Amino acid sequence: MAIVDDLQRAAAPLRRWVRTQGREYSQGEPRPLAGDLGAMGVYMGLVTAGVAAVRASGRELPERIPPGDVALLAVATFRLARRIAKDPVTAPLRAPFTSFQGPSGHAEVAEEVREHGGVKHAVGELLTCPFCLAQWVATGLVFGYATAPRATRLVGLTMTLVASSDVLQFVYDAIQNGGLEPAPGDDPQGVDA
Repeated sequence: MAIVDDLQRAAAPLRRWVRTQGREYSQGEPRPLAGDLGAMGVYMGLVTAGVAAVRASGRELPERIPPGDVALLAVATFRLARRIAKDPVTAPLRAPFTSFQGPSGHAEVAEEVREHGGVKHAVGELLTCPFCLAQWVATGLVFGYATAPRATRLVGLTMTLVASSDVLQFVYDAIQNGGLEPAPGDDPQGVDA
């Protein structure tokens, strides 16, 4: 037990410094700095494990990725991150960390972080932020591309088709609601009378 006591004594100044930085940063607001740090640690652990798995498999990483695959994976990252963060059907994934606030746009929901401060807050923010999730989704797709490019292209194609369908749904909706008609006073021929 003497070693544990010595480690705790040695770590005490670091803990005080961390608490002070947290207080000064948050200025009284409940910010999940420890939870965010934990999420970064999990991310780095997963990336490290992924790199180790790729190396252990003996697979060669691609020297370059064709622009078409980059575009496919970019659109897939957008659509999948948004699906996880905002889609009603994925609400059960977010429910332990968030509370429903109401609809938000077409086929999306608005949610708030359920607990403020700590790990649940950090996870809630991550799961409701498509911008935050994009890094995790993109990393998964890149590792998928490095280890199983054909399967990853199929996943990317699926999500890209869904994103394209979303755009067409919005265009169709705009046509149905008259959103694409010229504004009053605009000459459809482009020539003023």
